[in-house]
This record gives sequence, C-alpha cells and structure tokens, in this order.
Amino acid sequence: MSRVLAIRHHVEDSPGLIGDAFTARGYVVEAAMMDAEHPTPDLEGYDALVILGSTHAVYDDEIEAAWFGRELELIDSAQRRAVPVLGICFGAQALCRYHGGEVSASDEPEVGWYEVEPVGTSPLESGPWFEYHFDRCALPPTAQLWARTPAAVQAFVVGADLGVQFHPEIDDGQLAQWLAGGDEGVRRVGLDPVALMARTRRETPAARTRAARLVDLFVSHAATRRRS
Repeated sequence: MSRVLAIRHHVEDSPGLIGDAFTARGYVVEAAMMDAEHPTPDLEGYDALVILGSTHAVYDDEIEAAWFGRELELIDSAQRRAVPVLGICFGAQALCRYHGGEVSASDEPEVGWYEVEPVGTSPLESGPWFEYHFDRCALPPTAQLWARTPAAVQAFVVGADLGVQFHPEIDDGQLAQWLAGGDEGVRRVGLDPVALMARTRRETPAARTRAARLVDLFVSHAATRRRS
C-alpha cells in the first residue's frame, strides 16, 4: 500500500482536503511535526512527501538553524530516494529555496480566495484557491511556472516536485482552527474573519473537488517524470 508523509509545522495544521484526496485514492497518510522539538522523520517506505504551510519564513536564519535546515535535508533525502514532493505555501517556498530559487517578503500579501492564472499549457485549474501568505518566490531556472497572480508565483514544478503557493488543503474546519489561534494575519490585510469563514464554508465543497484533482495532477506528473 502506498504511503504519504505530511510534514506540519503547527499543532493546528493538517493535510485536510489533500490528505482526504490521497486517502480516497488508497494511500495511507501519516503526519509528522517538523520543529525544534521533534526529530527529522525518516522517509523510508514513503511514496510521496507533502510539506504544509507555516507562519515562519524560509529566509529566517534563526528558523533555519533551529529546524528548517533539517527540512531542506529531508527534501534532499526525497530527491535521492525519488520521492516526489508536494509543497504547499511554506512548503512551496522550501522547494523553491532547495532547488536554487529565492524567497522574499511580498509587497502584496494575499489572504482569502483568489483565482490564479495558469501559464501556457499548464494543467492547473484557476480556482478559486485559498491564499494565506506574506512572501513570494523567485523561481530557479530549472523550474517550470504553472500559474501566477499579479502578486506572486502560484504554482511551479521542478522535476517530479510540485509547489503551490495557495492552500488546497483548506476547508472551513481547518480555517476555524487557524483563526482560533489568532486572526491577526486576516485583519492585517483588512479582511473580516467572520466574512472569510462564511466564504470558506461556501467554497469548501468545490474546494474538495479541486483538491482531489490537484492530487491526481501531482501523482500523474510524478509518474510521468519517473518514466522519463
């Protein structure tokens, strides 16, 4: 049976709709914490790695010294084992950095539901997808851009890896947990948390379908790269 390891950085995080999609396709999804208190998980026996979001920045030297350096090593282990990586928000930024790109603070944070613009023949859906980020990626030359908004890169692939700046795992339950831990980020961009929750509740059924198709896309892309 195929297995997926989902890396989370906060207790309130979960693979959510993405985890549900993998489970529906016969995968066993297991979550592990990555922070200063927990050891680096072993990728032995896993067929895919999912890296979730974080309130931290991938360019924070203190975070890198505390645990993010080990996360980059985990991505390196995935490359050596031919385990494809799906990076979400912070996870996408980690992939960007690992593959030689740069990540910096954004002048235009994106929080809420956004349509993205697929690039060229990109198979990615336009959404809407849930965004919650204050940084942006400058992709390495080896990356292929799949989608963008005026403010940021939204999706890219490097080899078998797929990075998405948005949060396809989000449903109303997950957002409620995030907001219970603090809604400063939402208010910082001038949004009403109550209205955002209501919009997310309405979007959740369609978001579940989009998340499922994104997992299919990730699995298909990784299989194609593996054959080539």
